[in-house]
Amino acid sequence: MEQLTNEDLELIAKAQKVIQSNYDQVHQNHTVGAAVRCKNGKIYVGVNVYSLHGACAEQVAIGSAITDGERDFDVMVAVRGKEGEEIISPCGNCRQILHDYMPDCEIIVPVCGELKKIKAEELLPFSYSVE
Repeated sequence: MEQLTNEDLELIAKAQKVIQSNYDQVHQNHTVGAAVRCKNGKIYVGVNVYSLHGACAEQVAIGSAITDGERDFDVMVAVRGKEGEEIISPCGNCRQILHDYMPDCEIIVPVCGELKKIKAEELLPFSYSVE
């Protein structure tokens, strides 16, 4: 597990900014923001889209990056709350997607009260694989 860099703190701030701008306090449709930094330094953000089968903020950010032609991912983070005050770990479905699309990408997660970076592939031991 690696310590956070200034660039990682900037990434967290981008995730916080996107949820602060889009938080839905009335219907709770948008409560999580995410940001992914690509190897080239470009950052993509997303918010969750709540529905019966909605999309998580991480999935929206990844989809935005992929739509723009990105394939090399460096670090990702997700935040929850009106101000993005809580950094959260990806859900099980997101862990599988992260494993499939960016196994070497580092994910910022809370570990014993500290923020650490863990490779996406390590978040889902014994994962499903088509290989």
